[in-house]
Amino acid sequence: MKLSKGQRVTLLVVLLLVIDQIIKFAVKLNMSLGEDIPVLGDWFHIYFIENNGMAFGMQLGGEWGKLALSLFRLILIGFIIYYIVKLLKKEDTPAGVLTGVSLILVGAIGNILDSLFYGILFSASSYNTVAELFPQGGGYAPMLYGKVVDMLYFPVIKTVFPSWVPIWGGEEFVFFRPIFNFADSCITVGVIYLILFHRKFFIKKD
Repeated sequence: MKLSKGQRVTLLVVLLLVIDQIIKFAVKLNMSLGEDIPVLGDWFHIYFIENNGMAFGMQLGGEWGKLALSLFRLILIGFIIYYIVKLLKKEDTPAGVLTGVSLILVGAIGNILDSLFYGILFSASSYNTVAELFPQGGGYAPMLYGKVVDMLYFPVIKTVFPSWVPIWGGEEFVFFRPIFNFADSCITVGVIYLILFHRKFFIKKD
């Protein structure tokens, strides 16, 4: 049976969300905060951190900032879904455009799931203990205040700035320093893919 465009988009989004959540659950339930597992030499690590903010570990300060970010993500998800529905109604929408926008949707949903439910589902992770699922007495935070789980770390280059470099001389330099997750990767890949291969689709025709 041949799937429709809408069914293929739905299947892609669900599949990638399942992968994102499996990875996060595995890290949350088996690693303590700050635990570092080298995977491929010294340039790819599973390094468990949590954050209250945006992609790649960036922060938006305080409880109000966290709430505002969670609500913004929910609004953004609604807009992206609305936009995908509009694209599906157009016969000439390239499959690549649908794929790219779907990847962005996966990233947005993947991280809002952490904020919505992880505070309720899990006990708090610490540098000495691993979190529990459905802990007795409840989770570590109310709905919308859960922390986003990050774990992908690629310190491809680790060196020290020469002493003659102004300001940073003698300090450690790491590239790529941010720690992120699978959902963040979906957003990045989706945006770059659309820019590289489908930017003409988004340019309004006269």
